[in-house]
Amino acid sequence: MIAELLGSGAVETLFPNGIYRYAVGGLLVGAATALIYVGTGIPAGASTFLESTLSYVSGQERFQQYRPSRDWRLVFTLGIVAGAAVYAVIYQGEAWALAGSVWTTDVAPWRLFFGGILVGVGTRIGKGCTSGHGICGVGSVSRTSLVGVITFLVVAIGTANIVAAAGVTP
Repeated sequence: MIAELLGSGAVETLFPNGIYRYAVGGLLVGAATALIYVGTGIPAGASTFLESTLSYVSGQERFQQYRPSRDWRLVFTLGIVAGAAVYAVIYQGEAWALAGSVWTTDVAPWRLFFGGILVGVGTRIGKGCTSGHGICGVGSVSRTSLVGVITFLVVAIGTANIVAAAGVTP
């Protein structure tokens, strides 16, 4: 059905490793999101991880609001990292041996650093991360999240095209 919608060969072009991994991953993310919401009544999201973690060591009132939910948020975030590591070991084990380290990138460290700062600031201004708005917000038909996701996509696509046209490489 997807092949019919996209046209002959489009699925192979868009998903060179097959669509199975994406479908299974999407189902797992959706199921985990639903489980967290049903179990806690709080939409899942990683953007408050730092603040909830700081509630362990800081007495500031700003961080204390996360005390009731900080334990599951810590487990949630560790699960994200562990899930990525398990995937990498199972599906990219040979790549690790060839690279000589766990994760590598061609992106300059200063770009990663400043990109991380921009993402952090954007997360605070947008009152949530892209995945939180995209998965939980859109899933619950939040108008704010719908506008946020559209904004993220438009800006990301525009930025990628501008950077590619300028010939910037990692």
